[in-house]
Amino acid sequence: MDITIKEFIKGSREAQGVTVIIDVFRAFSTACYAFDNGIKRLIDVATPAEAFALKDKLKAETIIAGEQDEKKPEGFDLGNSPTEMLTARLAGKTMIHCTTAGTRGIINATGATEIIAAGLVNAAAVASYISLMNPEKVTLVAMGYRAENSTEEDLLCARYIRDLLSGKKPDISGELEALRLGPGSRFFIPENLSFSPPTDFFLCTDLNHFNFILRAVITSSGYAELTRLDMDR
Repeated sequence: MDITIKEFIKGSREAQGVTVIIDVFRAFSTACYAFDNGIKRLIDVATPAEAFALKDKLKAETIIAGEQDEKKPEGFDLGNSPTEMLTARLAGKTMIHCTTAGTRGIINATGATEIIAAGLVNAAAVASYISLMNPEKVTLVAMGYRAENSTEEDLLCARYIRDLLSGKKPDISGELEALRLGPGSRFFIPENLSFSPPTDFFLCTDLNHFNFILRAVITSSGYAELTRLDMDR
């Protein structure tokens, strides 16, 4: 199995084989918690304009969640916050998800044979699924901060999945703790509390909290449908 780690939108566009798009803070952590809270359908789009247009088309029982430059855009129903996913009434609804990095990474992975969305919360499940498939090529794409700057959390997740696929049993507990004073420190800045609460940090770094993967399929309309696939315990 040939495993490559890439970054940003460029990495997504270059990805080949089974491709894992990684966004720990916070896109795919948010998506996992949304599915856990009963969302019926999850659709990724690249821009707010696409999100609004798709909501008008789908109409009933559809909400828009996400962020641009971390904050919830005007007109969105929810932000890109796992904490919000825990408390929102999501059961049976369709959620359109739009973020600066993660969802754009999905949309741009057009050269992949299969696309999987991942964070630390479902990293082991992703590795288990790929191990069962045993593909020749795997590309792990760390989306980074605003899809422009490398981030410790996304690269940590990529290395962790790579090591699991290589048969190792990595202990990343120390690195997870270090995130609190590193890139995770922004969750504890008072002026960020309204859109990026401290609870988001702990929810996003709850390693292997979920035993399911999120598979993405890019449609002819240019958005991506995400579905949940539970792994056997």
